[in-house]
Amino acid sequence: MSRLETETVPVSPDTPAPSAVKSTYRPEVQGLRALAVLMVVTYHIWFGRVSGGVDVFLLISAFLLTLSFIRKVEGGRALQLGRYWLHQFKRLLPPVVVVLLGTLTATALFVPQSRWTEILSQSWASLLYFQNWLLAAESVDYYAADHSTASPLQHFWSLSIQGQVFILWPLLLAASALLAKAFRLRFRAVVLAVFGAVFAASFTFSVIETYGNQAHAYFDTRTRLWEFAFGTLLALALPYLKLPRGLRVVAGWLGLAAMLSVGFLLDVQGQFPGYVALMPLMAASLVIVAGQTGSRIGADRFLSWKPLMRLGDMSYALYLWHWPVLVIYLIWRDRQEVGPVGGTAIIMLSLVLAYLTTKLVERPLRSSAWVNRNSMRAAVVIGLCVALVAAPVAGWQYGLKVQAERLEAEALKNNPGARVLLAGFNDMSTPDAQPIPLLSALGKEWGVLETDCSDLDTRPSDPVLLDSCMASVPKGEAEKTVLVIGDSHTEQWLGVLEPMAKEHNYQLISLLMGACSFGESSEGRSPGCNDFNAAALDYALELNPDAVFTVATAADPVEAADPPVDGLPEASEVLRQAGIPMVGVRDNPRYSFDMLRCAEANGPHSEECSADVSEKLSDPVSTASYFASVPGVELMDMTDLICPYGTCVPTVGNVYVYLDDNHLTTTYTASMIDAFESRFHAALNW
Repeated sequence: MSRLETETVPVSPDTPAPSAVKSTYRPEVQGLRALAVLMVVTYHIWFGRVSGGVDVFLLISAFLLTLSFIRKVEGGRALQLGRYWLHQFKRLLPPVVVVLLGTLTATALFVPQSRWTEILSQSWASLLYFQNWLLAAESVDYYAADHSTASPLQHFWSLSIQGQVFILWPLLLAASALLAKAFRLRFRAVVLAVFGAVFAASFTFSVIETYGNQAHAYFDTRTRLWEFAFGTLLALALPYLKLPRGLRVVAGWLGLAAMLSVGFLLDVQGQFPGYVALMPLMAASLVIVAGQTGSRIGADRFLSWKPLMRLGDMSYALYLWHWPVLVIYLIWRDRQEVGPVGGTAIIMLSLVLAYLTTKLVERPLRSSAWVNRNSMRAAVVIGLCVALVAAPVAGWQYGLKVQAERLEAEALKNNPGARVLLAGFNDMSTPDAQPIPLLSALGKEWGVLETDCSDLDTRPSDPVLLDSCMASVPKGEAEKTVLVIGDSHTEQWLGVLEPMAKEHNYQLISLLMGACSFGESSEGRSPGCNDFNAAALDYALELNPDAVFTVATAADPVEAADPPVDGLPEASEVLRQAGIPMVGVRDNPRYSFDMLRCAEANGPHSEECSADVSEKLSDPVSTASYFASVPGVELMDMTDLICPYGTCVPTVGNVYVYLDDNHLTTTYTASMIDAFESRFHAALNW
């Protein structure tokens, strides 16, 4: 997706010697770029799979960049890195700005407010080339089948990595030139050593990280550097890869066929960007090695086809536009995927937008004599690009902040939440008061304690636990210690546990792992979850808290059932024998649809978003009877506050109950404090 111009590169491997390379235009590389973007677009829109097209772009970017710098160094020209960077980002940023402004406009018109904060933060990340790190930190699932839940700017991850490499690569090439000059070594030999080391280190790290944490690895710059290094090494090797014309014809078609079939032949889910990414890179390399064969049946003849060349010219803009058009269409139509007709319409609209962006923005700026006259003017263009996006994004975020502060100031009166269910409560709220939390501030609705556990005398020694451990800070010596263990359904109760702990000066320590309910080892859990729970149980025995808090049941989103969590009775027995009581809160109802978005679309009191509690959970009498027979577990049931009067609703007391299809907002759990505190203390006889 980089908009590096198609640099003049060696016409074929038959070039006499590396030092005497002549340069000429290679149209097949431009055609290869066009096919790569078509792979990305069609696989995203129609097949919901990873194509390998992005990896081909990474290879081409490094390949062309390396050839350009090699020619400069071997030609005795100054590298002028500052000028290079200004020139490069002066070309890259204007189309980015057009797409970002278009996406922001569409967001305001078609995207629910609950998505605004995410998109605004990703606008900064996309503009400033750190989108991949933002997504890595959030461990976004790039393979998610429902693209409507994805950010319309998610695809900027690859552009961010390329932007980072466009800074790093020239530095490494300049350092190689200095080393070659200082030690009187051949420049290409030094480049080979430097980028060979980058390839080996990054490839090894990529394989290990992809196996251990693929969701993070997919967006990690370090796991992708080897793909760029592959392109650099290909540029170095190309003059020596002298194949007969017949073999080059075969290599071209073989590479093309392999590249186009990656997404169909390989199940890349969970395996990119590890060793599996070698296939599209090697396939594209065969096409580049084949070069211009001059044969009427060569792949290069097809790749040099004029329509494909024109598509290559606007490949950067097409990549920029296709994803936001797809995601916003899905959000607008409330769909999870598009059919053949809708997909064709999205591709056609993306092509039109790409053509207009290329013709009206990209080309005029590239050919402008005024802009290209000196570096200062390039810097002015970059500054204007940043300002054009920064101003509306910052203004929008400020407006949301002011709105949130106003609602927070009025919350005590207008947003009582679960308090309206208490006997004798006097509801003073305004009838048309806006529910909280603000839909643009949902990112704050996950339970977080004040600090990590690194400063605790009783901190866990296991590194896995220490990384996930959070704690509240009591005043002086804590009255009691409560250890919270579990998954996100336990985490949501921190919204009420923390204020309760502050009120009574309890020490609160949490050990939380996503999708990992607390209990003894079970086949239904991942090995990592079982290891986490075993370590958490050992830590509980070592800490000897006054109580352990967790979620005791696991609700089903479709069936009326919330059976006990697997392995919980066994874990509670271990704790009981050590004299540690456990409080297990009953799970909240879960849904097959997003409760918050339903309320946003149909109104906060809509019957379409409501359900009878008997349709969502097991019989409460049988649940209570079961846990009464399990020694060491005291069951807390807050269902009457989640589903008041037997009906589960999206809002109570002008507070959204649900964050999504299965998690409670911490704003709502915090509003339960009176009833929660009473039941918690009664369960433990405190």
